[in-house]
Amino acid sequence: MPYSQFTTITKVKEAFNLSTIEGIRFLPEIAPILPSNTLQDYLEETLPIAIATGSEKARSELIITPVLVEVRRILNRKVTLFSGEDFTVDESLGLNGRCDFLISRSAEMLAIEAPAVVIIEAKQADLKTGFGQCVAEMVAAQKFNDAKTKSIPIIYGGVSNGVQWQFLKLEGQTITIDLIIYPLPPVEQILGFLVWMVQNG
Repeated sequence: MPYSQFTTITKVKEAFNLSTIEGIRFLPEIAPILPSNTLQDYLEETLPIAIATGSEKARSELIITPVLVEVRRILNRKVTLFSGEDFTVDESLGLNGRCDFLISRSAEMLAIEAPAVVIIEAKQADLKTGFGQCVAEMVAAQKFNDAKTKSIPIIYGGVSNGVQWQFLKLEGQTITIDLIIYPLPPVEQILGFLVWMVQNG
């Protein structure tokens, strides 16, 4: 069974013996980051299309992907973005399948290298429906990093439909879920958050 079997937060908590903290904004005050003219112009064209069509695929391709590519540019291409890549870590635990988006703190692009630091799950509408799957992928990233002896203290995650973003963090066996929904536009705040997460995971 792939990551998508974890349809609820309850299911993933029980499977991996996790505890949750809800409602706490774990992100510090982070300065917004101005987007490049390239991203700004691109989003001006694509946001109306993505919102009008409403499909998960359109929102992923036209909003989320360019934002994450911008994060990589801001970090001088010293991290790598993977989209739709197979990320099978332990099939016996259901930690197999494809991640919508994974950011690795490695410049290598041909294969996912540790440490994996940020997982982003794309959803069409209700963000809450993506929490279980995102957490399962975060657990997989934690185990992946441990197996590669490149453990990091925190794995960050996000669920987004492009114009709304929610963030999570996994520290040990504890998942913290920020219940605030952050909007895009403006893109500046989201860029600031994502860059901070990659640097501080």
